[in-house]
Amino acid sequence: MTTSIRNAAFLLLLLTACCATTLACEPNGAKFGYTGSVGPDHWGTLSPNFTQCARGTNQSPVDIWTPGAVYNPALQPLHRDYTVANGTLVDNIFNVGLRFDGGAGSVTVDGKQYRLKQMHWHSPSEHTINGQRFPVELHMVHASDDGNVTVVAMLYRFGRPDPFLWQIQDKLAALYAEGCDAEKGAPVAAGVVSLWPLRLHSHAYYRYVGSFTTPPCTENVVWSILTQVREMTVDQAAALMAPLEQEYRHNNRPTQPMNGRVVQVYRFMP
Repeated sequence: MTTSIRNAAFLLLLLTACCATTLACEPNGAKFGYTGSVGPDHWGTLSPNFTQCARGTNQSPVDIWTPGAVYNPALQPLHRDYTVANGTLVDNIFNVGLRFDGGAGSVTVDGKQYRLKQMHWHSPSEHTINGQRFPVELHMVHASDDGNVTVVAMLYRFGRPDPFLWQIQDKLAALYAEGCDAEKGAPVAAGVVSLWPLRLHSHAYYRYVGSFTTPPCTENVVWSILTQVREMTVDQAAALMAPLEQEYRHNNRPTQPMNGRVVQVYRFMP
């Protein structure tokens, strides 16, 4: 048995063990899901607000085919000015998120500053590289003062512990421990979190214009996917999914057609 198969089997075992207190929970009226009649193939028909999920031509995620990615010398480095900030862990029903009510830092894209608002995780990854899907993907969602959105995404394989997640591992356990309590869905204060570990390995990235990967699938989102694949342990990945209902623990939208779009790539040239 290969290492990847063993890791996947262990992750499944961990999540199965977490199911005991969550299977009876209702998903708080969530209007979309990832399987069956509420799955991604049906999102566009679930609500008049979701039609762009079916009709949009610049949707996300996408498969990044690296031989077709175009180097663009006009692209600039990702200037990510993150700091330490008070965070709050939330069970969004369809993912686990960490939101920031105060200043958590910003990223500058094409000369415009976007402030970090929240981050959340998908498992397995939504974006793929040459058809390869990864165990986890992190989305860091930023907004500008004029309402535009940019997302910095990071892909993870199983390996060494992720230093950022070490800071909130006990809080993730508290979010899971809520289980089916009457207060399920209540946020958990994560305290002061350092975002410095997330600034590492950003010397190269892929860039394209797409959409949110959950309904209403709003377009004109600027995506930057770091080329450096990071690592986390199987236990850390399981902890990120454990608070979610069983049907939301595989919360990746399938890749969408490129429809003529081109993925650009930035590489640091010393």
